[in-house]
Amino acid sequence: MDEVDPAAYQPPLRWWSQAWRLGLAVVLGAIVWFPVAQWQADHAPWWFWLDLLGGAVALAAVTQRRRYPVGVAVLVTVIAAGSMSAAGSALLAVASLATRRRLREIVPVGVLVVVQTVVIVLIDPSIGDERAFVMAMGLMGVAVVFAIGMYVGSRRELLYTLRERARVAEAEQVSRVAQARIAERARIAREMHDVLAHRISMVAMHAGALAYRTDLPPAEIRDASEVIRDHAHLALTDLREVLGILRGDDADGDRPQPSWSDLPDLVNGARSAGMRVHLDDEVTALGPPDRLGRTAYRVVQEALTNAHKHAPDTAVTATLRGAPDDGVVVEVRNPLRVGSTYAPLPTSGLGLVGLAERADLVGGTLTHRITGDEFVLTLALPWPT
Repeated sequence: MDEVDPAAYQPPLRWWSQAWRLGLAVVLGAIVWFPVAQWQADHAPWWFWLDLLGGAVALAAVTQRRRYPVGVAVLVTVIAAGSMSAAGSALLAVASLATRRRLREIVPVGVLVVVQTVVIVLIDPSIGDERAFVMAMGLMGVAVVFAIGMYVGSRRELLYTLRERARVAEAEQVSRVAQARIAERARIAREMHDVLAHRISMVAMHAGALAYRTDLPPAEIRDASEVIRDHAHLALTDLREVLGILRGDDADGDRPQPSWSDLPDLVNGARSAGMRVHLDDEVTALGPPDRLGRTAYRVVQEALTNAHKHAPDTAVTATLRGAPDDGVVVEVRNPLRVGSTYAPLPTSGLGLVGLAERADLVGGTLTHRITGDEFVLTLALPWPT
């Protein structure tokens, strides 16, 4: 795991945070300095004023401890070796350095602090015969300051890590939701594409019949025109839904999906449009689960659309077989058209590709081949256990 930069998890140092820390440093420095201040004033006035100057310099320097942690800690520790009033600033600088939790910084500064503590105990004239005890307490205090600093740094780093994990998890969740939304829109658009292609093929079939049959009576022309109008209206409605979904205006624009029981209506609609379709349903009476039934419906729908586009005058045979132990097999056959008196309908070339992807999503396979003079489309789906 990469080392976290201490600057990343250090909290912002606002004026109040800075003020109470500097106030505490002044108080601790005064507590250490007062026992020797009288001795300095009586025996070495120059030391008295030099001590105060050192404390002031150390206090000013410690305000930059975040920017120059090691440099400030070394400088203030050196000053505190001869200035008792700088002791509080030295403790603050050392504790701040310890919060960074970098041993390559803490160890050398820690050695310097130990040396500084020993020097103070040896030169302090007010200690008397209790130097050993004072030195032990001083060294113990140094250890406590370093321990507190490292604990505070560890806690800051832990909170920073938890916040980062929460931020990353939230970002990933947003990304997953966006991807799921895009995938759902693509799925809905694919469903609508299948429906739209079928509608347009029906419109083209009836329009072609009107153009080819010039001897139809007015009643049949009127009926055919009404069918064209209805399918064109439905196609426009479907197109608006597709565009709305792709634009993202209607993320919840799903609509009831076809199932296995809708296959007879699909075949009857093709027959009413003039196609010759034979449906042979050998599947169990209950039919397959909804997801398999929807896939089978789309395959038959696309097969009828393709048959109308490429072999409009041929007969189509759709055979449905299946049971829980054997899975579902949908086979659609139509003879290849020989010659044509009019231009074929335009194709996108993506219908079978989309069906193959749809079959793969439910664990099935889609194959198509030419056998003799027939085009055969076969869908094999496993029956869920």
